[in-house]
Amino acid sequence: MLPTVVPVRPALFAGPDADVVPLNFRDLSQGQVRQGPDGWHAIFQLQGVEHRVWLKEPALDSPAYTIEFLFDRDVDFRAHACTRLWRAANGRPPGDPLRALSRLRRRRVVLALRAQDARIKGATYREIAEVLFGLNRISEREWSTHELRGQMRRLVQYGRSLIRGGYRKLLRPASRKKKK
Repeated sequence: MLPTVVPVRPALFAGPDADVVPLNFRDLSQGQVRQGPDGWHAIFQLQGVEHRVWLKEPALDSPAYTIEFLFDRDVDFRAHACTRLWRAANGRPPGDPLRALSRLRRRRVVLALRAQDARIKGATYREIAEVLFGLNRISEREWSTHELRGQMRRLVQYGRSLIRGGYRKLLRPASRKKKK
């Protein structure tokens, strides 16, 4: 399960004085709630943001829910997703996603995927550079030492790594393993 999905279950007890934030599953359409092999998945559209919620069993009528998640390497993502859901359910701005990609990083990912796609279709590195960066035709002589030649190779290599599963790294934090 992605760390941005909030796992919930019906609360065992919510006292009469509990100030409970409601999650009304009954108001969701069929496209927003579905049963999967691992449980029930729901998407709440609150404060202009999609919040993904998971339930192990179909307990869609509970007056109160508790949030539970593993105390693992993704605990900060899970806690942040829970906080965003709670804020949005209370009518407050949910805040920014944790570790959202910067504009520059998003641009590099897009360029890498476009470059890799063009390379798969048989385009040369020089043709890719001309299309992506709007350059006039670069002569063969200039191309052999042009800075874009290396950049195109790196972009295609990065695009290939994203396609082969590297995109998952974009969804997770950097490794927290201690370096020796």
